[in-house]
Amino acid sequence: MSLSPDSNSTAPAGPLLSVSGVTKSFGDHQVLRSVDLSVARGEVVAIIGASGSGKTTLLRSLNGLETPDTGVVSVGDVTVDFASLAGAKHGIVDRQRAALRDRSAMVFQHYHLFPHKTVLENITEGPIVVHKRPREQAQAEARALLERVGLDDRADAYPHELSGGQQQRVGIVRALALRPDLLLFDEPTSALDPELVGEVLLLMRDLAAEGWTMVVVTHELQFAREVASTVAFIDEGRVLEYGPPAQVLGEPREERTRQFVRRLTHPL
Repeated sequence: MSLSPDSNSTAPAGPLLSVSGVTKSFGDHQVLRSVDLSVARGEVVAIIGASGSGKTTLLRSLNGLETPDTGVVSVGDVTVDFASLAGAKHGIVDRQRAALRDRSAMVFQHYHLFPHKTVLENITEGPIVVHKRPREQAQAEARALLERVGLDDRADAYPHELSGGQQQRVGIVRALALRPDLLLFDEPTSALDPELVGEVLLLMRDLAAEGWTMVVVTHELQFAREVASTVAFIDEGRVLEYGPPAQVLGEPREERTRQFVRRLTHPL
């Protein structure tokens, strides 16, 4: 099964994702410092940076899992001005965050599958409970997606019966089943054994080739070089460098970017 990447929207003009002036602090620690980002429909953006640079916080802010202090995030026809939500009632904030989640889906580093539910139940939970789709329709789509990724025989298995690579592929299928406009990946291979990384990256390559819009926090520089159309290097909560992979990874303008790329390319 191949879901259309824009099946959940009317494809308005302009970038699919727009981020302007996003800031976020935890106590006295400022994690994001006026981040701007623009992602066109069908573009794959790889976000790289050192641990603690703000990559995951930014990604979670795009999906409404974190609430920025200030800034505007737009996904498709949904726009949330977080500064205007300061002091608002919880119900209003929750509805705004939920609106972002209706347009995007997150694939987590550690899978986040429900351990007490089967693979099929994990995938259909969102479409049935949140999107109110008929159970038969949601199950049929889930089985078709599982067949596509070579896991059709694991629909009735539980997460503990799967390898890490299989669990992560189920996590990706779960995201696809929501029919999002935007796919968000948070270090999707970092929790996998090295021999299982390839199967997940191959699936992500296929999704990119189909035209899915993806923002990927990753340390896999080879994947960023070959699949991403744009690379964003984040340092201390700021987008320090942004451009094509050949420029950011091959000929970075900033010394800090050069240090980071060199460290990942030649770790010893």
